[in-house]
Amino acid sequence: MDAPDTALLDTLNARHGLPGQLRFAAGPGGLPVVHIHNGHAEAQVSVYGGQVLRFRPRDAVSDLLFVSEQATYQTGKAIRGGVPVCWPWFGADPQALGRPNHGLARTRLWSVASTAALPDGATRLTLALTDTPDTRAVWPHAFELTLEISVGAALRLSLGTRNTGEQPFTITQALHTYLAVSDVAQTTVNGLDGCHYLDKAAGAQGTITQQRGAVRFAGEVDRIYTGAPAELDIVDGASGRTLRISAEGSRTPVVWNPGAVLAAGMADLADDDYRRFVCVETANAADEVVTLPPGGEHRLVAEMFTVPTRFGGPLPSHGT
Repeated sequence: MDAPDTALLDTLNARHGLPGQLRFAAGPGGLPVVHIHNGHAEAQVSVYGGQVLRFRPRDAVSDLLFVSEQATYQTGKAIRGGVPVCWPWFGADPQALGRPNHGLARTRLWSVASTAALPDGATRLTLALTDTPDTRAVWPHAFELTLEISVGAALRLSLGTRNTGEQPFTITQALHTYLAVSDVAQTTVNGLDGCHYLDKAAGAQGTITQQRGAVRFAGEVDRIYTGAPAELDIVDGASGRTLRISAEGSRTPVVWNPGAVLAAGMADLADDDYRRFVCVETANAADEVVTLPPGGEHRLVAEMFTVPTRFGGPLPSHGT
């Protein structure tokens, strides 16, 4: 999709636009994007991939999310940054059939189900993705996926999966959040002290390690934590900003940063971009596999916001 589909944009604005608060426009590569502005914050969402690209509270000096300036905006390609939706599997193809990493949701055009101006001044956008012959060729199941995006003082993402078929299926998934930081070397993730993690940077199979203190970044970090608390703080020491992510339906958050060596080999990331983000992903990963019977539903929720200074300070340690 290179040229914008003006008829599609006109239809979306007529059906779902909210004057002065939400509008649809052509984004990079002609992909449709949603611009949201309200009294609390501003945000941008790509309908392709169902992917939040920007979120900036009104009182923030910079965006809370990182998007690579070298990101690819092209049908069939994933967008590097924001909050990609990894579904119905997280990471490599679980059956080793050569299917794309992180599943199919982040490289499909979603539909717009609804929009709403909420009583508290926030804005809600609901996107949907359902099975088609194209998706069933990749993953042979009937499903309905919805993503409710609420833009207010906090950004809240609620990913719902419903099995609309006649057979059970299993999924792993993640809201793969890229959080913007000033310097990854001065950034910590608090709240995971005492938790065990699968260290995927240690090799193909990974090793199980126990976290001691805050998570720090001095090279590649690729970890799936188990038994994690619902809230994690990301402390950006260089700027003094603390971001908090609150999760529901997840006990296995993923913490990732490629480090200098891996980043240098990524075409859609500048060599030094790894310094400007950390990924703290709300996930069902590793052994946290979700099984849905026919008609079954599961909801994965991530809410993120800046912690006011007066409420600052590290989260208590977990475990030990």
